[in-house]
Amino acid sequence: MREEVICAISTPPGMGAIAVIRVSGMGSIKLVDKLFRSPSGKLLAEAKPNSVHFGRIEWEGTLLDEVLVSLFHAPRSFTGEESVEIACHGSVYIQQKLMELLIAQGARLAKAGEFTRRAFRNGKFDLSQAEAVGDLIASTSAASHRVAMNQMRGGFARRLTTLRDKLLHFVSLIELELDFAEEDVEFANRDELHGLVVDIEKEIDSLAGSFQLGNAIKSGIPVAIIGDTNVGKSTLLNLLLQEDKAIVSDVHGTTRDAIEDTMNIGGVLFRFIDTAGIRHTTDAIETMGIERTYRKIEQASIVLWVIDVTAPIEKSIALASSIVPKLIGKEVILLFNKSDLASEATLQAASQVILQAIEGALPEVALHHLFISAKTRRGIDQLLGLLVQAAAIPLIGDEDVIVTNLRHYESLTKALDAIRRVKEGLESGISHDLLTQDIRECMFYLGEITGQITTDEVLGNIFSQFCIGK
Repeated sequence: MREEVICAISTPPGMGAIAVIRVSGMGSIKLVDKLFRSPSGKLLAEAKPNSVHFGRIEWEGTLLDEVLVSLFHAPRSFTGEESVEIACHGSVYIQQKLMELLIAQGARLAKAGEFTRRAFRNGKFDLSQAEAVGDLIASTSAASHRVAMNQMRGGFARRLTTLRDKLLHFVSLIELELDFAEEDVEFANRDELHGLVVDIEKEIDSLAGSFQLGNAIKSGIPVAIIGDTNVGKSTLLNLLLQEDKAIVSDVHGTTRDAIEDTMNIGGVLFRFIDTAGIRHTTDAIETMGIERTYRKIEQASIVLWVIDVTAPIEKSIALASSIVPKLIGKEVILLFNKSDLASEATLQAASQVILQAIEGALPEVALHHLFISAKTRRGIDQLLGLLVQAAAIPLIGDEDVIVTNLRHYESLTKALDAIRRVKEGLESGISHDLLTQDIRECMFYLGEITGQITTDEVLGNIFSQFCIGK
């Protein structure tokens, strides 16, 4: 398979101005030469590497398209192999016909992520950097783009490699001691090793701890929109998403299930969740929806609590008893909706009573509040700014490493458990052979992230999630 020439359309499916077809593998240039006709008559195989050439794609005397062909010689290509990229017009017919011609000349259709997998196999980057390629393509906000770029540039991998090398040095010394056990020689200083283990524990713990932020950046900050029935939650969701995502009706209990979608605001991706209205009901299906609402509140980082200022104050205060206990540790924004239907005096009086009741039950939670109208857009611009502020995404520098990948997080937590056993073993005077076993386990999980230790099954699972052509 390493000698096979693979090809795929690397631009999104469908019709566009241009499309790019990528070909990689030994003999790629000669294969494309069978179809390419240069105005000068010169073969691509005779051209300089890393150059672009204008010409035509022909077969059996029939002109298919005029194209630009980029040549890359191994190892200076994305895959580390001899590669060709053909930029043609974006006609679906041209793309498919060109793929048929390449396959007829001996290439085969690439599998999902096969170009990136070949790049990993040929040492162009490690496994964590390869996964960052997929994250970069999928990035939908400035924050997720910066995190993916930092990981693709190798900052995460360098930190893990440094940790692993330090552990490897000490485990080698400890194992050397075992070879000279009868001479009672000590090669590894235990105090120095303990200090190193403490530092590595802090480093791994810090990386694992960044996953909560990283996952939010990658998947979107979860924002639960909650409140009583018919207070305007679905109208607000549609307004934020700028589309009719949820059904809006005057009938109470219309929303029976959580409705989710994402929106980029100020460079931050938010995942808004419209939930079922919270009220006492005997409807079994609506009750299930309300139970899901409580679960979504627990999962959310930010809660938008929508209150109808035209409804009796007692109703909102009664609802607070069931909601407030679930809001501890979250950013809470009270939205007094339908403000266009109430006087300023009514708004102030109602909001003060409700705020005092909720603040009394949530003394440690910083409450924000706004008067809005989901119907007239009053206060929506202020809400967008408050959401970005509540998200509290830190400024991500070029050297910052934030873990966004669940596979990496799981390996880090296992490595953390292993290094803590090493620390406990050192403090309790455990035997050297057991100590080296835990050190090697920690090294194994760190190496699993970068691909220094992996299996074909793991690689197949990772790269199968990529799109074809990448």
